[in-house]
Amino acid sequence: MRKEKMDLIKKYYEEYKTINRVKEESGTFLKSEAYFITLNNGLIIKREKLLKGNKDGSASIIIPITKEKEILMVIEPRVFTKDTVAINFPAGYIEKDELPIESAKRELLEETGYVSDDWIKIDSYYQDEGCSEAYNYIFLALNCIKKMNQNLDNDEITYPILLNYEEVFELEDMGYITGANSKLALHKTKKLIERSLK
Repeated sequence: MRKEKMDLIKKYYEEYKTINRVKEESGTFLKSEAYFITLNNGLIIKREKLLKGNKDGSASIIIPITKEKEILMVIEPRVFTKDTVAINFPAGYIEKDELPIESAKRELLEETGYVSDDWIKIDSYYQDEGCSEAYNYIFLALNCIKKMNQNLDNDEITYPILLNYEEVFELEDMGYITGANSKLALHKTKKLIERSLK
């Protein structure tokens, strides 16, 4: 790991760490709906469905590779994890009437300021099929270039960081990349990333 990158990661890990957490009695973003489900065999089961912001929570996950062959990730608070901070690929929820690829392009620009004209859909999957309809999409964005500064939501905090291929896997081994979405995206695209970096 390049020393300047590790110093940068440690700086933002320290800056984004949780130092206090106050519980609010009722949430405003996460909600659940209870259902009685009748199965074809006649059994009736009760299940709860999780909603995120009154939506199903479907998202796009983007693996951006720059024209200079660096991989773009973001350092961000993840307040319910052990370290309360993590490194992930840019990602975000799919808005109503928005196609997954449109969401991916919008989120990449908002979270990092980068754009790409070279997109590959890698895979799609249910995130929490036991309690959610959230369906996620993985995209590889090649030849990314910086177009503008970040344009984050009011409560969104991310720091974009450019890494080489070896550093990404080193960070995963060191426990900095822990989210299932980023881990799955990384390993589903490993061969394509290797080819694109040649």
